[in-house]
This record gives sequence, structure tokens and C-alpha cells, in this order.
Amino acid sequence: MLKNPTSAVVQSRKLVTTVARIQHTDNTVKTNISTEESIPIPPSVPGRRLPRPMLARRSREQMPEGKPVAKPPSLGMFPLGYKEAVYQWWNSVTPTIAERNVISCIPYLRESVASSANSATEVPSAEDPGETQTSTNIDPYGPRVWKSTMVTLPGKNRGLNEFSVERVGEPVDDTLVMLHGYGAGLGFYYKNFESLSRSKGWKLYALDWLGMGNSTRPPFRICAKDQATKITEAENWFIDSLEEWRKIRKIDKFTLMGHSLGGYLGVSYALKYPGHLNKLILASPVGIPEDPYAVNADMPEPMDSSFQDEFTVDQQSTTQDHSALNANKQAEPKKRPYPPWLVWLWDANVSPFSIVRLAGPLGPRFASGWTSRRFNHLTPEEKQKLHDYAYSIFKQRGSGEYALPYLLAPGAHARRPVINRIHRVGRSIITPATETEPAVKETGFPIVFMYGENDWMDVAGGLAAEEKLKQAKVKALLHGTDEEKRKENGAAKVVVVSKAGHHLYLDNPNEFNDYIKKELEETRQQTLRDRA
Repeated sequence: MLKNPTSAVVQSRKLVTTVARIQHTDNTVKTNISTEESIPIPPSVPGRRLPRPMLARRSREQMPEGKPVAKPPSLGMFPLGYKEAVYQWWNSVTPTIAERNVISCIPYLRESVASSANSATEVPSAEDPGETQTSTNIDPYGPRVWKSTMVTLPGKNRGLNEFSVERVGEPVDDTLVMLHGYGAGLGFYYKNFESLSRSKGWKLYALDWLGMGNSTRPPFRICAKDQATKITEAENWFIDSLEEWRKIRKIDKFTLMGHSLGGYLGVSYALKYPGHLNKLILASPVGIPEDPYAVNADMPEPMDSSFQDEFTVDQQSTTQDHSALNANKQAEPKKRPYPPWLVWLWDANVSPFSIVRLAGPLGPRFASGWTSRRFNHLTPEEKQKLHDYAYSIFKQRGSGEYALPYLLAPGAHARRPVINRIHRVGRSIITPATETEPAVKETGFPIVFMYGENDWMDVAGGLAAEEKLKQAKVKALLHGTDEEKRKENGAAKVVVVSKAGHHLYLDNPNEFNDYIKKELEETRQQTLRDRA
């Protein structure tokens, strides 16, 4: 980490200018390259496509004379124009309104609010805390209560933004808690709330992590000196707030579903606070495999990773069927070199959101570099609302985002890999032994690893973790007490969602929701058996 914060700010300002110059140069180079002849690639090579200049030349040959060739639009690094960026910056909505606009896309909730005779009825969100009930006249899976609340936690300026859905007139047997990834927000799950809340006996919660989304943003500080303690302190900053929330809501056990960094923190929560999970669903979790560079502070940071795909891969291509191409992929995951300036910024704790904030009126333009690719498979209306929502999150005061370099090395390699501790999840001591009573231990619970078909996260990490969990179950059955063997509930599986990438819940929500609903039904049946 840099000891001089001022130098980090100065370098960040330089980076904003540098990136703009790089884009200009990049566009110029692309123009020059397009006029050059490409070396043809034999069509017999599997999984390879002709380069764009060759395709363009063939198109010109096939077009009738005198007719102009239609050129496909180029997104560039930052597709939003300068004037449009300044306009969006000047007229940008507040983060809470941006969340409301995304929540308003939820089916049946949108129609219910629009048809309400009460003019005071609003879409429940951080902008309008409260609740709205959808009737069976509009909602065929209702009635359901949709509610938004800011849950105040102990301490100064600490609170979690919460969105919940509950079926009316049915007992709540289980609870699902949905947690987002780094720098995101609960609104990104807008295509999952309605479908998942159809499950009988379930109450659904979605939370913004402390210091992210529309939760409060207290200053993020690390007081530890050594590497291991820094990691623990950074993890605790998030998972302690989740445990405080659980106690406030008086939830004994719940199913936790975490995406990306949310999955990583879900594992950390399960280890520190045992006895409160009945299932753990990790959607494209970060930090599973081990990387020797990331876990050793004395070694240089890794210079390559597939993490760049999060910012460069077009989501429209991600959501297409790539099964034929994937069959020809090599076993080793693809990696790309990382520029030294990015490694330096990562270690200096200059987050990408710092750059968006420093860019001022050009902030929306920098944000479009991610949102234009991440949401381009959605309708224009939803794409714009998610762009506004993402920018509204990025531009807020920095807080939880500063935990990233403490938990991950450049390229999203975990400094404390999950693979080295996954076997202890669901096997911890809940109550220590006393002179009269034996220790109460966890007897395992199902853990599901989910990946997109075109995920930049390596599914091999999930498969390795699955094997470790199965070995832990065998060991528990061999050495456990008769009571522990009777209660044994450990299980692990890896699921791959087709036509999806890292954001599988948004890329292919129908298939993702179907998988989750099956897991919820299995968990509910287990809960009912335990209560019988």
C-alpha cells in the first residue's frame, strides 16, 4: 500500500488523462489496421475465426457494385460520447432513485404500482422505504409483500440496505439471503426476485454489503500490521455486519447465495459464524483456486489473469451458445498479461471507482466502458437504467471498495484462497465441550458452485473444491459419533449455466432461477423433515 495518499490521487488524475489518450491512439491504430491485408488462416483450424479485415474484404467482394458496405458500429473503449457523458453527469439521478428505477422493472410489482388507486403507492426501494403488496388480480403468484428497509447496525454510520419479498398467508419455513459482488448492488438481482419468490415457504432478502450499494459508507480502515491479520480484518468488516443483521432479523438459519466477492465472503462467514447456514450457493465465486504469487507477500504480484474479461468481453457474445467452441478449449484457462500501471494502482488501493469520481463530468463515459458491455444484451430501457444505477454506485464516496487489495491480488487471485479452507465449511464447532456436555459440531450442509458456460472464473476451482468437500464428508463418516453420522448432511455439486458468463444471474436468468428454485425446494423438504 502507498503511504502517501496524495501521490495516489495525483497518479489517478494522470491515469484519467492517459486512458483518454490510449483510447484515441487505439482508435487510430484500428483505422490503420483495417486497411491492411491480413494473413489468411486455414479454415481447417478448429475454433478459429477469420480476422475482421479478411471478413471485411470478403464482404466487399460479395456486395454489388455501387452499393456502400454497412459498417458495424464500434463500441471503442468508452462508447459514451463526451457531450452525452456531461449531460448524464449534470442530470444524473441520486443512487436511491437509480435503485428504484431498476426495481420498477420487476414483473407484477411494476403493474401493481401503476394500477394502484392510492397515489401514494411507490416502488419499495432505498428511495421510498416501505412496502407494497401485489394482489392475485395482477400477480398470479401472489399475494406477495415487497419491502425496502435500511437496517441500522450498532456503531456510527453503519446500516445495511435491505430488499425483501414474502408470500402472504403462508408460513415462512426458510430464508434466502442474496449477496452481490464487488462494487455492485442488490438491484442487479432484479431479474431473479420475482421468480425465486414464487417458492412456497420462503422469504427472500437481498442486502447491499456495508460500504457498497446504497448501504451506509463508513470509513474503511485496517489497523493490522501483518498480512494474515489484514486479510482477517478486511473480511470481518463485511461478515460482522452480516451477522449483526441476522441477529436483528432474528433468523436462526438461512440459505446464503453470494455472487463473486459475495461468494468469497459467504465462505468466510460460514467459517467464523458456524451453525447458521443450511445451504451455501456460490455463484461464480472469486478466490477459489490458489495462486502462489497472491498468497506470498514477498513475491511480485501476478501479471496475468482472465480477470480482464470482466471489462473487455461483450456480453451479447457471452450469452450466445458457445458449446461447440468450448469443446475445443484447452484445459488451462486463458490468461492475459496485465499492464504494470494496473498492478501499481491495485497495490496503491486506487479503486476503479476512484477514477470514475475523479473524472467528474466524464464519469459516465468511463462507467460506460463496463456497462456498455455488461448490459448490452438487455432491452434499451433496462440497459440505460442499469447504466444509471451502476454509475450512481460508482460515484459514491469510497468505503467498502477499499477492501479489495487486502483480499485479492491483481487479477482476482485470493490472498487467502478458498480451496485451502473449504473443507472446514460446515465442520466447525458450534458450542465447545464442557465438563458435563460434549462439543456440538456442524454435520455438514450442501454447497453449490455455479458458473457460467463462458465464465472468466475457472470452473476447475469449483471442481477441486467439490472434491475436497466430498473427502471431508468421508472423513466425518469414518470418525464421527453415531449421532453425528445420523445427522450428516454434507454435499457438494458444480453447476454450469449455459449461455452465461460471470454474471450468470443476469445473463441467463431463466436457467439460473430454475437451478436456484430446485435447490430451495430441496432445502425446504430437508427443513420439514428435520422438524417432523
